[in-house]
Amino acid sequence: MSRQREYPDRPIVGVGGVVVRDGAVLLVQRAREPLEGQWTIPGGAVETGETLKEAVSRELKEETGLTVRVLDLVDAFERIIPDDDGRARFHYVLLDYLCEPLSGELRASSDVRDVAWVRPEDFGRYQLNEKGRAVCEKALELHRRRAASGG
Repeated sequence: MSRQREYPDRPIVGVGGVVVRDGAVLLVQRAREPLEGQWTIPGGAVETGETLKEAVSRELKEETGLTVRVLDLVDAFERIIPDDDGRARFHYVLLDYLCEPLSGELRASSDVRDVAWVRPEDFGRYQLNEKGRAVCEKALELHRRRAASGG
């Protein structure tokens, strides 16, 4: 049974995949709340019995059509979105992972309107929020370090 995402009784664990290709990261435009219409890192909620890396792989395939290799944890944080009365309308504990694309045809599917490969200098055009920018920049640096060390 699916947990209630709006006004949950406890935080929901979510995962994201920062997919890096040729110095760009993959962003998705959300089709539903929370963050409807905004560009973000692809991802979603972890299902019962699923490992974190399995959840990242599944969410990326569902949202973007890509099969990815999940590499390293980039960042962990929480996102609490209150309603007008200050109640937690949405509350997620999020874990974002560095990923590399393996196969598949990039397309918007599942809960997204659009997908795009975005270079850091273009984050502003996509109105990527401050935390999203920070996670993507951290992932790009981690990707550079892995490439330099042959990893």
